Amino acid sequence: MIGNSLFRFSVIFISIISIISCASSPTGRSQMILKSDASLEQEGARQFRKLRESLPLVQDPRTIDYVACVTNSIIDVVDGDYADLYWELAVVDQPDVNAYVLPGGKIVVNTGILNMATNQDQLAAVIGHEVAHVTSRHANERASRAAVTGVGVDIAAIILGGGYRNQTQGARDALSTGAVLGLLNPFSRLQETEADVIGIEYMAKAGFDPRESVELWKKMNAKNASKIPEYLSTHPSGETRIDDLIAQYPSALEYFNNAKANGLSPNCNL
Repeated sequence: MIGNSLFRFSVIFISIISIISCASSPTGRSQMILKSDASLEQEGARQFRKLRESLPLVQDPRTIDYVACVTNSIIDVVDGDYADLYWELAVVDQPDVNAYVLPGGKIVVNTGILNMATNQDQLAAVIGHEVAHVTSRHANERASRAAVTGVGVDIAAIILGGGYRNQTQGARDALSTGAVLGLLNPFSRLQETEADVIGIEYMAKAGFDPRESVELWKKMNAKNASKIPEYLSTHPSGETRIDDLIAQYPSALEYFNNAKANGLSPNCNL
């Protein structure tokens, strides 16, 4: 009886998700967008201000200008609504090999990434990836999916728990773990792959050598000693990313050669 109810719930739940997944990413992938972009951008701006107040920002103008030069070159090839977005950059003096983006185009680059991305093309691969997260509305999509998944887990837990509190909580815990491993983690990996695909296009259109994205990931892969199984991770494995990037070479190199032919040849190196 419970199994039949859960099955009917799953069918209905998936049907609702299919109906509301009406947006499309730049790659043409169907997206579930339920949140307000404006509200997410406001929150991103608020978090960015807090971050700038609390983290140690780089003071060296040469380093700031270098990262800003690469970032501006990437942003210059972004079209559509995101070309007019108020992009901002913070270069943070922290050793972590990391860069990330907040909703609304707030890009954060740790100095640790500069020790790994040792030339402007490799840094462009990092920045292109982060810009792609913004233009693909990944933050909105993740927030929307997390909200819907949370509601689905609660309802399914009530069904499986049969109205008993302890059983319902146990079912909720098990379903939450299943949702992370079976829905949210693969979805996060999908977004990371999509950001790689769009990001390599951006860097190539800006005149950066797309082949350097693979060289960067070879170094990142060698540095990452912990071999977490891919299904447990929110990111694809290094090997998967390298294979996916190489698969983009034909189109990316065409963009790169066209950029060079049109005089786009950034000179950002320190």
